[in-house]
Amino acid sequence: MSQSPNGIHHLAFMAGDIKKHIAFFSDVMGCPLVALFDMHGVPGGLHAFLRLEDHSYFSIVQLPAVDQIPIELGKTHAGNGALPSAPGTLQHLAFRVATDADLVAMRDRIRSHGVNVLGPIDHGMCRSIYFAGPDQMTLEVATSHAAIDPDSWIDPSVLAKAGISGEEAARFRAPAAYAGPSPVPQPAYDPTKPHMAYPQELYLQMLRAPDAAITAAGSYPNPPVAPRG
Repeated sequence: MSQSPNGIHHLAFMAGDIKKHIAFFSDVMGCPLVALFDMHGVPGGLHAFLRLEDHSYFSIVQLPAVDQIPIELGKTHAGNGALPSAPGTLQHLAFRVATDADLVAMRDRIRSHGVNVLGPIDHGMCRSIYFAGPDQMTLEVATSHAAIDPDSWIDPSVLAKAGISGEEAARFRAPAAYAGPSPVPQPAYDPTKPHMAYPQELYLQMLRAPDAAITAAGSYPNPPVAPRG
């Protein structure tokens, strides 16, 4: 039984125009569209999934009036991989390819659609190309020849800049396995912990509900298109 994530199932980006995003990530990036349906439990929402080769997915969400929310560089978006955005936002997204030849092929594919691409640039731990996507997305494609070696790439001087002690660094490099009970009951609400943005009373009701009730109320197991035959 895995006690840590074994990959990314999907990354979800908001779209002002979901068709524009689907066209970009399918035509320009080569990701096949595998799902497009009304977003579960979200009136007016549309949800798309495009497949990546490693059985993970790239997801696009369109909600009503999202195209009226302004993009603000330095706040909602970074604009490039060296610029800031607000804490908790995605600064940039890097897709993966297997080889240097694949990296150059991706660069050429993207450029063939009229999209400007910088690189490849060699970072030692990976080689990357950089470009923009719809709605001011900051995107990268990267490849590595080997797994990142922490002995070479965790800089003691930068640990100090980050306020991480040697003891903490050792713990972060080798997270302890979870050896506790299952199931674990829902913890009491603690305002110092991270929380999702629901109306407060509704959120507290959800936290008090049994897990089975949340599963039953929020599940949509059937695809929107009936099986053939």
